[in-house]
Amino acid sequence: MLSRVRVWLNRTYAENVFFMDQLRRNPSDRAVEIHATHGDPDSPVLAAADTADLEPEGLSPAGYVEYALDQCARRGIDVFVPRLHQAAIVAHRAEFAAAGTALLAPTPQAVAVFEDKVTAYEAVRSVGVPVPPWWRVRTADELLAAVEELEAAGHTACFKPASGAGGVGFRVITRAPFSLTHLGGFPGPHVPLDLVVGALRAAEEPVDWLVMPRLGQPEVSVDCLTGTDNRVRLAVGRTKNGRRRGFTLHEQWLAPARLIAEGFGLHYLSNVQFRMFGDRPVLMDVNTRPAGGLHQLSLCGVNAPWAAVQLALGEDPGPVEPPFLGQDYTVVAGPRPLRPVSLPHQRRETGVLLPAVPAPVEPAETAGALPL
Repeated sequence: MLSRVRVWLNRTYAENVFFMDQLRRNPSDRAVEIHATHGDPDSPVLAAADTADLEPEGLSPAGYVEYALDQCARRGIDVFVPRLHQAAIVAHRAEFAAAGTALLAPTPQAVAVFEDKVTAYEAVRSVGVPVPPWWRVRTADELLAAVEELEAAGHTACFKPASGAGGVGFRVITRAPFSLTHLGGFPGPHVPLDLVVGALRAAEEPVDWLVMPRLGQPEVSVDCLTGTDNRVRLAVGRTKNGRRRGFTLHEQWLAPARLIAEGFGLHYLSNVQFRMFGDRPVLMDVNTRPAGGLHQLSLCGVNAPWAAVQLALGEDPGPVEPPFLGQDYTVVAGPRPLRPVSLPHQRRETGVLLPAVPAPVEPAETAGALPL
Protein backbone atom coordinates (compact mmCIF):
# COMPACT_ATOMS: atom_id res chain seq x y z
CA MET A 1 0.00 0.00 0.00
CA LEU A 2 1.38 3.38 -0.98
CA SER A 3 2.02 5.81 1.83
CA ARG A 4 0.24 9.14 2.04
CA VAL A 5 1.77 12.21 0.44
CA ARG A 6 2.16 15.32 2.57
CA VAL A 7 2.10 18.59 0.56
CA TRP A 8 2.70 22.13 1.86
CA LEU A 9 1.53 25.35 0.18
CA ASN A 10 2.90 28.55 1.72
CA ARG A 11 1.10 31.91 1.58
CA THR A 12 -0.57 31.11 -1.69
CA TYR A 13 -3.52 32.59 -3.56
CA ALA A 14 -7.07 31.92 -2.38
CA GLU A 15 -7.87 30.30 -5.73
CA ASN A 16 -5.46 27.49 -4.91
CA VAL A 17 -8.15 25.86 -2.79
CA PHE A 18 -8.97 24.23 -6.15
CA PHE A 19 -5.34 23.10 -6.50
CA MET A 20 -5.77 21.40 -3.12
CA ASP A 21 -9.06 19.80 -4.16
CA GLN A 22 -7.40 18.30 -7.24
CA LEU A 23 -4.56 16.83 -5.19
CA ARG A 24 -7.07 15.01 -3.01
CA ARG A 25 -9.08 13.80 -6.02
CA ASN A 26 -6.01 12.42 -7.78
CA PRO A 27 -6.42 9.65 -10.39
CA SER A 28 -3.89 7.46 -8.54
CA ASP A 29 -6.29 7.31 -5.57
CA ARG A 30 -3.31 8.21 -3.37
CA ALA A 31 -3.92 9.60 0.11
CA VAL A 32 -2.87 13.26 0.21
CA GLU A 33 -2.72 15.48 3.26
CA ILE A 34 -2.20 19.20 2.85
CA HIS A 35 -0.45 21.66 5.13
CA ALA A 36 -1.00 25.37 4.53
CA THR A 37 0.51 28.51 6.01
CA HIS A 38 -0.49 32.10 5.50
CA GLY A 39 -0.19 35.54 7.05
CA ASP A 40 -3.97 36.08 6.88
CA PRO A 41 -5.95 33.97 9.38
CA ASP A 42 -9.01 34.29 7.12
CA SER A 43 -7.34 32.85 4.04
CA PRO A 44 -9.58 30.08 2.67
CA VAL A 45 -6.51 27.92 2.01
CA LEU A 46 -6.08 27.58 5.78
CA ALA A 47 -9.64 26.35 6.18
CA ALA A 48 -9.22 23.93 3.27
CA ALA A 49 -6.02 22.41 4.65
CA ASP A 50 -5.70 19.39 6.93
CA THR A 51 -3.22 21.26 9.13
CA ALA A 52 -2.27 24.92 9.12
CA ASP A 53 -0.09 27.53 10.76
CA LEU A 54 -0.02 31.31 10.74
CA GLU A 55 3.26 32.51 9.28
CA PRO A 56 5.46 34.82 11.37
CA GLU A 57 5.71 38.33 9.99
CA GLY A 58 8.87 40.29 9.37
CA LEU A 59 11.20 37.42 8.57
CA SER A 60 14.08 38.10 6.21
CA PRO A 61 14.39 35.71 3.24
CA ALA A 62 17.13 33.83 5.13
CA GLY A 63 14.97 33.71 8.24
CA TYR A 64 12.05 32.43 6.21
CA VAL A 65 14.20 29.58 4.83
CA GLU A 66 14.96 28.51 8.41
CA TYR A 67 11.25 28.67 9.23
CA ALA A 68 10.42 26.62 6.12
CA LEU A 69 13.00 23.94 6.91
CA ASP A 70 11.56 23.64 10.41
CA GLN A 71 8.02 23.32 9.02
CA CYS A 72 9.12 20.57 6.63
CA ALA A 73 10.86 18.62 9.40
CA ARG A 74 8.08 19.00 11.97
CA ARG A 75 5.22 18.36 9.55
CA GLY A 76 6.85 15.56 7.57
CA ILE A 77 6.45 17.40 4.27
CA ASP A 78 7.10 15.34 1.15
CA VAL A 79 6.49 18.10 -1.43
CA PHE A 80 6.72 21.85 -0.78
CA VAL A 81 5.10 24.27 -3.27
CA PRO A 82 6.70 27.63 -2.39
CA ARG A 83 5.31 30.97 -3.51
CA LEU A 84 6.54 33.44 -0.87
CA HIS A 85 10.35 33.82 -0.90
CA GLN A 86 10.65 31.33 -3.75
CA ALA A 87 14.09 32.60 -4.78
CA ALA A 88 15.59 32.15 -1.32
CA ILE A 89 13.99 28.73 -0.88
CA VAL A 90 15.18 27.18 -4.17
CA ALA A 91 18.73 28.30 -3.39
CA HIS A 92 18.61 25.81 -0.49
CA ARG A 93 17.16 22.86 -2.42
CA ALA A 94 19.82 20.47 -1.09
CA GLU A 95 18.93 21.27 2.52
CA PHE A 96 15.26 20.58 1.87
CA ALA A 97 16.17 17.33 0.11
CA ALA A 98 18.22 16.33 3.16
CA ALA A 99 15.08 16.90 5.25
CA GLY A 100 13.14 14.57 2.92
CA THR A 101 11.27 17.36 1.10
CA ALA A 102 11.12 17.85 -2.66
CA LEU A 103 10.67 21.43 -3.87
CA LEU A 104 8.03 21.85 -6.57
CA ALA A 105 9.77 24.91 -8.00
CA PRO A 106 12.25 25.83 -10.77
CA THR A 107 16.01 26.23 -10.63
CA PRO A 108 17.51 29.28 -8.88
CA GLN A 109 18.73 30.52 -12.26
CA ALA A 110 15.23 30.42 -13.74
CA VAL A 111 13.72 32.25 -10.78
CA ALA A 112 16.41 34.95 -11.04
CA VAL A 113 15.77 35.49 -14.77
CA PHE A 114 12.02 35.89 -14.41
CA GLU A 115 11.89 37.89 -11.18
CA ASP A 116 12.61 41.02 -13.22
CA LYS A 117 10.54 41.61 -16.38
CA VAL A 118 13.28 43.50 -18.21
CA THR A 119 15.79 40.71 -17.59
CA ALA A 120 13.13 38.24 -18.69
CA TYR A 121 12.33 40.10 -21.93
CA GLU A 122 16.00 40.39 -22.82
CA ALA A 123 16.59 36.70 -22.11
CA VAL A 124 13.66 35.31 -24.10
CA ARG A 125 14.30 37.68 -27.00
CA SER A 126 17.81 36.26 -27.23
CA VAL A 127 16.37 32.80 -27.94
CA GLY A 128 13.96 34.05 -30.59
CA VAL A 129 10.71 34.59 -28.66
CA PRO A 130 9.00 37.84 -29.78
CA VAL A 131 8.53 40.49 -27.08
CA PRO A 132 6.80 43.89 -27.22
CA PRO A 133 8.79 47.13 -27.19
CA TRP A 134 9.45 48.33 -23.67
CA TRP A 135 11.08 51.13 -21.70
CA ARG A 136 12.33 50.86 -18.14
CA VAL A 137 11.49 54.12 -16.38
CA ARG A 138 12.31 55.48 -12.95
CA THR A 139 11.52 59.20 -13.29
CA ALA A 140 8.81 61.46 -14.67
CA ASP A 141 10.98 62.58 -17.57
CA GLU A 142 11.71 58.98 -18.59
CA LEU A 143 7.99 58.19 -18.41
CA LEU A 144 7.08 61.15 -20.61
CA ALA A 145 9.69 60.22 -23.20
CA ALA A 146 8.44 56.62 -23.37
CA VAL A 147 4.77 57.62 -23.58
CA GLU A 148 5.41 60.17 -26.33
CA GLU A 149 7.36 57.63 -28.40
CA LEU A 150 4.62 55.03 -28.05
CA GLU A 151 1.84 57.48 -28.87
CA ALA A 152 3.76 58.77 -31.90
CA ALA A 153 3.72 55.18 -33.21
CA GLY A 154 -0.04 54.98 -32.70
CA HIS A 155 -0.04 52.92 -29.49
CA THR A 156 -1.73 53.36 -26.11
CA ALA A 157 0.87 53.37 -23.34
CA CYS A 158 0.58 51.37 -20.15
CA PHE A 159 2.92 50.61 -17.27
CA LYS A 160 3.44 48.03 -14.56
CA PRO A 161 6.11 47.27 -11.94
CA ALA A 162 9.28 45.73 -13.34
CA SER A 163 8.83 43.00 -10.76
CA GLY A 164 5.56 41.70 -9.42
CA ALA A 165 2.74 39.33 -10.23
CA GLY A 166 -1.00 39.10 -10.68
CA GLY A 167 -1.46 42.38 -12.53
CA VAL A 168 -0.76 44.43 -9.39
CA GLY A 169 0.18 48.00 -10.33
CA PHE A 170 -0.89 47.74 -13.98
CA ARG A 171 -2.28 51.02 -15.35
CA VAL A 172 -3.26 52.37 -18.77
CA ILE A 173 -2.27 55.98 -19.50
CA THR A 174 -4.81 58.41 -20.87
CA ARG A 175 -4.49 62.04 -21.95
CA ALA A 176 -8.07 62.78 -20.85
CA PRO A 177 -8.10 65.18 -17.86
CA PHE A 178 -9.40 63.86 -14.57
CA SER A 179 -13.16 64.35 -14.44
CA LEU A 180 -16.38 62.79 -13.24
CA THR A 181 -15.94 60.25 -16.02
CA HIS A 182 -13.21 58.65 -13.93
CA LEU A 183 -15.53 58.51 -10.92
CA GLY A 184 -18.46 56.79 -12.62
CA GLY A 185 -18.99 53.05 -12.39
CA PHE A 186 -16.35 50.76 -10.96
CA PRO A 187 -12.71 51.87 -10.66
CA GLY A 188 -10.71 51.03 -13.78
CA PRO A 189 -7.05 50.85 -14.80
CA HIS A 190 -7.01 54.19 -16.72
CA VAL A 191 -5.04 57.05 -15.16
CA PRO A 192 -4.48 60.57 -16.59
CA LEU A 193 -0.88 61.18 -17.61
CA ASP A 194 -0.65 64.51 -15.79
CA LEU A 195 -1.61 62.88 -12.47
CA VAL A 196 1.00 60.16 -12.92
CA VAL A 197 3.69 62.71 -13.78
CA GLY A 198 2.73 64.84 -10.79
CA ALA A 199 2.88 61.87 -8.46
CA LEU A 200 6.32 60.92 -9.79
CA ARG A 201 7.69 64.44 -9.38
CA ALA A 202 6.38 64.57 -5.81
CA ALA A 203 7.72 61.13 -4.89
CA GLU A 204 10.75 60.96 -2.63
CA GLU A 205 12.08 57.81 -4.29
CA PRO A 206 12.24 56.67 -7.92
CA VAL A 207 9.88 54.00 -9.21
CA ASP A 208 10.87 50.96 -11.26
CA TRP A 209 8.29 50.59 -14.01
CA LEU A 210 8.05 48.94 -17.36
CA VAL A 211 6.29 51.11 -19.96
CA MET A 212 5.00 49.37 -23.07
CA PRO A 213 2.15 49.44 -25.57
CA ARG A 214 -1.17 48.11 -24.42
CA LEU A 215 -1.35 44.66 -25.99
CA GLY A 216 -4.39 43.22 -27.73
CA GLN A 217 -6.53 40.17 -27.09
CA PRO A 218 -6.69 37.27 -26.87
CA GLU A 219 -4.51 36.66 -23.86
CA VAL A 220 -3.22 33.10 -23.80
CA SER A 221 -1.73 31.58 -20.64
CA VAL A 222 0.18 28.38 -21.37
CA ASP A 223 0.43 26.09 -18.35
CA CYS A 224 3.58 23.95 -18.54
CA LEU A 225 4.81 20.95 -16.59
CA THR A 226 8.53 20.41 -17.12
CA GLY A 227 10.84 17.76 -15.72
CA THR A 228 14.30 18.28 -14.30
CA ASP A 229 15.54 16.83 -17.59
CA ASN A 230 14.18 20.02 -19.21
CA ARG A 231 11.52 18.13 -21.18
CA VAL A 232 7.97 19.50 -21.12
CA ARG A 233 5.41 16.88 -20.10
CA LEU A 234 2.33 19.12 -20.44
CA ALA A 235 1.56 22.35 -22.31
CA VAL A 236 -2.00 23.62 -22.69
CA GLY A 237 -3.06 27.19 -23.47
CA ARG A 238 -5.95 28.88 -21.66
CA THR A 239 -7.45 31.67 -23.76
CA LYS A 240 -9.01 34.85 -22.36
CA ASN A 241 -11.02 37.28 -24.44
CA GLY A 242 -13.19 39.46 -22.24
CA ARG A 243 -15.30 37.19 -20.06
CA ARG A 244 -14.99 34.25 -22.45
CA ARG A 245 -12.37 31.65 -21.62
CA GLY A 246 -11.33 28.59 -23.56
CA PHE A 247 -8.44 26.27 -24.41
CA THR A 248 -5.96 25.95 -27.27
CA LEU A 249 -3.23 23.59 -28.45
CA HIS A 250 -2.15 25.85 -31.31
CA GLU A 251 1.60 25.82 -31.78
CA GLN A 252 1.83 29.61 -32.17
CA TRP A 253 1.31 29.72 -28.40
CA LEU A 254 2.69 26.37 -27.26
CA ALA A 255 5.96 26.35 -29.21
CA PRO A 256 7.43 29.54 -27.65
CA ALA A 257 6.16 28.47 -24.21
CA ARG A 258 7.98 25.14 -24.53
CA LEU A 259 11.10 26.93 -25.72
CA ILE A 260 11.07 29.12 -22.60
CA ALA A 261 10.23 26.32 -20.16
CA GLU A 262 12.84 23.92 -21.52
CA GLY A 263 15.52 26.49 -22.27
CA PHE A 264 15.49 28.27 -18.90
CA GLY A 265 14.95 25.40 -16.46
CA LEU A 266 11.35 26.19 -15.53
CA HIS A 267 11.00 22.85 -13.79
CA TYR A 268 7.63 21.61 -12.56
CA LEU A 269 4.72 24.02 -12.97
CA SER A 270 5.07 27.36 -14.75
CA ASN A 271 2.83 29.69 -16.69
CA VAL A 272 3.83 31.63 -19.82
CA GLN A 273 1.50 34.45 -20.91
CA PHE A 274 1.12 35.95 -24.36
CA ARG A 275 -0.93 38.73 -25.95
CA MET A 276 -1.13 40.20 -29.43
CA PHE A 277 1.05 43.04 -30.69
CA GLY A 278 -0.41 43.85 -34.05
CA ASP A 279 -0.91 40.54 -35.83
CA ARG A 280 1.57 38.42 -33.88
CA PRO A 281 1.74 36.91 -30.38
CA VAL A 282 4.36 38.38 -28.04
CA LEU A 283 5.42 37.42 -24.55
CA MET A 284 3.64 39.28 -21.78
CA ASP A 285 4.84 37.56 -18.61
CA VAL A 286 6.33 34.37 -17.18
CA ASN A 287 5.31 32.96 -13.80
CA THR A 288 7.74 30.53 -12.15
CA ARG A 289 4.90 29.03 -10.10
CA PRO A 290 1.54 27.34 -10.69
CA ALA A 291 -0.99 29.80 -12.11
CA GLY A 292 -4.05 30.59 -10.05
CA GLY A 293 -6.23 29.30 -12.89
CA LEU A 294 -4.33 26.03 -13.33
CA HIS A 295 -7.25 24.03 -11.96
CA GLN A 296 -9.31 25.08 -15.00
CA LEU A 297 -7.44 22.43 -17.00
CA SER A 298 -9.71 19.95 -15.23
CA LEU A 299 -12.28 20.96 -17.87
CA CYS A 300 -9.91 19.21 -20.34
CA GLY A 301 -9.65 16.06 -18.22
CA VAL A 302 -6.21 16.99 -16.84
CA ASN A 303 -5.12 16.97 -13.20
CA ALA A 304 -1.95 19.08 -13.51
CA PRO A 305 -1.30 19.52 -9.75
CA TRP A 306 -1.15 15.77 -9.21
CA ALA A 307 1.05 15.17 -12.26
CA ALA A 308 3.46 17.78 -10.85
CA VAL A 309 3.53 16.13 -7.41
CA GLN A 310 4.22 12.76 -9.06
CA LEU A 311 7.12 14.32 -10.97
CA ALA A 312 8.52 15.87 -7.77
CA LEU A 313 8.34 12.48 -6.05
CA GLY A 314 10.29 10.84 -8.88
CA GLU A 315 7.20 9.09 -10.28
CA ASP A 316 7.39 10.49 -13.82
CA PRO A 317 3.88 10.63 -15.32
CA GLY A 318 5.32 10.84 -18.84
CA PRO A 319 3.63 13.00 -21.48
CA VAL A 320 0.33 14.41 -20.19
CA GLU A 321 -2.03 14.95 -23.11
CA PRO A 322 -5.52 16.39 -22.58
CA PRO A 323 -8.01 13.76 -23.80
CA PHE A 324 -10.25 16.59 -25.05
CA LEU A 325 -10.50 20.38 -24.97
CA GLY A 326 -13.26 21.65 -22.73
CA GLN A 327 -15.98 23.98 -23.96
CA ASP A 328 -15.72 27.75 -23.52
CA TYR A 329 -16.45 28.96 -20.01
CA THR A 330 -16.40 31.96 -17.70
CA VAL A 331 -15.24 32.44 -14.12
CA VAL A 332 -17.61 33.38 -11.31
CA ALA A 333 -17.18 33.78 -7.54
CA GLY A 334 -18.53 31.24 -5.10
CA PRO A 335 -18.40 30.69 -1.33
CA ARG A 336 -15.77 28.68 0.51
CA PRO A 337 -15.89 28.01 4.26
CA LEU A 338 -13.88 29.95 6.81
CA ARG A 339 -13.63 29.35 10.52
CA PRO A 340 -14.27 32.13 13.05
CA VAL A 341 -10.96 31.35 14.76
CA SER A 342 -7.43 32.19 13.71
CA LEU A 343 -6.71 28.68 12.44
CA PRO A 344 -8.78 25.71 11.26
CA HIS A 345 -8.88 22.52 13.26
CA GLN A 346 -5.79 20.35 13.31
CA ARG A 347 -5.66 16.62 12.69
CA ARG A 348 -5.15 14.38 15.69
CA GLU A 349 -1.53 13.51 14.89
CA THR A 350 -0.45 17.11 15.42
CA GLY A 351 -1.27 16.80 19.12
CA VAL A 352 -4.44 18.91 18.93
CA LEU A 353 -7.69 16.93 19.12
CA LEU A 354 -10.52 17.58 16.70
CA PRO A 355 -13.55 19.31 18.21
CA ALA A 356 -16.49 17.00 18.84
CA VAL A 357 -18.80 19.38 16.99
CA PRO A 358 -17.48 21.34 13.99
CA ALA A 359 -17.31 25.08 14.51
CA PRO A 360 -19.65 27.25 12.43
CA VAL A 361 -18.18 28.61 9.24
CA GLU A 362 -18.22 31.91 7.42
CA PRO A 363 -18.18 32.04 3.61
CA ALA A 364 -15.33 33.45 1.57
CA GLU A 365 -15.42 34.02 -2.18
CA THR A 366 -13.21 32.09 -4.58
CA ALA A 367 -13.53 31.92 -8.35
CA GLY A 368 -14.71 28.78 -10.11
CA ALA A 369 -15.37 28.02 -13.77
CA LEU A 370 -18.82 27.72 -15.38
CA PRO A 371 -19.52 26.73 -19.01
CA LEU A 372 -20.74 29.24 -21.61
